[in-house]
Amino acid sequence: MQKLFNGIYKDKVVLLTGHTGFKGSWLALWLHQLGAKVVGFSKDIPTTPSHWQVLNLPIVSIIGDIRSQAEIENAIKEHQPDIIFHLAAQALVRYSYKNDLETFTTNIIGTANMLHTALKFPSIKAFVNITSDKAYENKEWIFGYRENDPMGGHDPYSASKGCAELVTASYRNSYFQHTEKLLASARAGNVIGGGDWAEDRLIPDIFKATAAKQTAIIRNPNATRPWQHVLEPLSGYLLLGQNLLEGNATTAEAWNFGPDDEATRTVLSLAETITKNWKDVAFEIATEESNLHEANLLKLDCSKSNFFLNWKPVWNFEQTILYTTNWYKDYLQHKIDNTAERSLDDLKNYIKDARNKNINWTQ
Repeated sequence: MQKLFNGIYKDKVVLLTGHTGFKGSWLALWLHQLGAKVVGFSKDIPTTPSHWQVLNLPIVSIIGDIRSQAEIENAIKEHQPDIIFHLAAQALVRYSYKNDLETFTTNIIGTANMLHTALKFPSIKAFVNITSDKAYENKEWIFGYRENDPMGGHDPYSASKGCAELVTASYRNSYFQHTEKLLASARAGNVIGGGDWAEDRLIPDIFKATAAKQTAIIRNPNATRPWQHVLEPLSGYLLLGQNLLEGNATTAEAWNFGPDDEATRTVLSLAETITKNWKDVAFEIATEESNLHEANLLKLDCSKSNFFLNWKPVWNFEQTILYTTNWYKDYLQHKIDNTAERSLDDLKNYIKDARNKNINWTQ
């Protein structure tokens, strides 16, 4: 596995913020398998259960706050990373309505702190900032958003991610382009997969209810999203990081990593597909109207990453749901002794399927 991505990550020191979260823990697992020396930086373990705790990876794990410039600087000074993957964020839409200042300071000031501090250290050659598809000004149109479409955001979370993209572009144009460091940002669709236990997210809500032998409540059944397995955007982030580490300055831009159009489905379609894979899952549609705004239609245009990075998704919608459902089924029914093995098996199967499709990062 260490030969993937042209072997670029073997023995590299990688600072990964948000490593205790859902996406961060999967990226930590993959980077560790690639032979990287991973240094995680997160403020806490955000959920119980926790995929990060299940994995129990032998990496450096620092508990700190990205809003503290001193804490970030200490971590970078001690470990001298080659590349930073910045995932740490307040990542929940509904939570952001009640915790607006936390959302804005974490996602905007935290990002600025990371970028400002990264400029001070010669060891850092590349920086990948992870934002969100919700950074776009959502016009509820049927077309996919492209990287040059305007940033925006109705709710505090979406607005904070749009601002984080503007901050990233400002640092790239004002500072990074005058150094040998390369800075890029990545925007992904709705990411699902085993090990997500966050509050007010569709997949965790469904499987938490299943574990309690209850019926899950589904909000906004007609909302349409670009669903993708967590490993899909991570392959994009790693491919982007490879290009930056290899000095490809043309990739120091913003990039979309989303699924093919066939995976852009409604919430109802997602829930129904899960029930086909696991008969114990039951759901019903919420009858009460929420006064919190949530987007109904959101798609990404990934032509740029498809063409210029030669990045392609590996799993289709049905495979994504199957692997996600089976992870939770095994976890909740204790069908395996070590859930970490399940996550590693999913990663290995993803890589095998990518090789069978001759995906470029496997060559």
